[in-house]
Amino acid sequence: MDHLAKARFVIEAEIEGLRGMAARLDGRFTEAVELLRGSLENRGKVVVTGVGKSGNIGQKIAATLNSTGATAVVMDSTNALHGDLGILNDGDTVLALSYSGETRELLDLLPFIKRFEVKVIALTGNPQSTLARLGDVTLDTSVDREACPLNLAPTSSSTAMLAMGDALAMVLLEARGFTGEDFARYHPGGSLGRALLTRVSDIMRSDAALPTVDEDADVYAALDAMNRARAGACLILAADARLAGIFTHGDFARSFRKDPLLGDKPVAALMTRKPVTVRAEALAVEVLRTIGENRIDDIVVLDANDKPVGLIDTQDLARLRIV
Repeated sequence: MDHLAKARFVIEAEIEGLRGMAARLDGRFTEAVELLRGSLENRGKVVVTGVGKSGNIGQKIAATLNSTGATAVVMDSTNALHGDLGILNDGDTVLALSYSGETRELLDLLPFIKRFEVKVIALTGNPQSTLARLGDVTLDTSVDREACPLNLAPTSSSTAMLAMGDALAMVLLEARGFTGEDFARYHPGGSLGRALLTRVSDIMRSDAALPTVDEDADVYAALDAMNRARAGACLILAADARLAGIFTHGDFARSFRKDPLLGDKPVAALMTRKPVTVRAEALAVEVLRTIGENRIDDIVVLDANDKPVGLIDTQDLARLRIV
């Protein structure tokens, strides 16, 4: 058996399912987002319900909504008929998940849900199903086939439903003006929480730990400054104390291979002009994003007046458990 080929088939099949679903998106998606936003703005919540694999997907969708400030709860379809319907309140929006749209436990519950003043958004792979007819808005999550070689196990279909839930959550996030600071409030733990709650000014090298030399200094002076600060880079300052550039150990190593006698040369001739910078008041998560986008080890920190006040070394991020 060619395991790799079969694995690629599964992944490609799921990708194709997602592409098809994305192409079918229309105004009903916008309507669904507005229903969700309306509930939340009126102090309602999102109630997610489904059975089997759809129920498992619903758990993740609810978790994503909660993590982005959209209050969501999961309601077990069976237990709801025996008291758990008390979770539901007028003004809520229900996300009802069933790929077939004919799941008996869910259909038995819907008439009782309809007794409340709520809106139902149906996520189903069958737009002609009973669930689709009973929903106020239907989002089509159908796929041409499952990634299962028997075309039986929910694979492409469950991935499509999960992606639709993610799309709802992310578009809703932007529609509600949810910010990085808001996100940080809901993620206080672990490295992610530290990155979201910590500001650049809290972790940057500054004052005596910040290696700097004037623009007319030579390479030796820049290396001395780096060694004293135990840093991998030195900031080069112009006469007005603004940033002229940055000189790193990498710059030195590359230049040294061409000219081993470069110590007396002006560092300005070898520095990197217009280096990547970040604001002191920014969150540490912005540093992580900048490092990933630019593949660099050192980032210059500027204050509100565009003057250099610090340096972020990626080694500091690991030491401070930001990554």
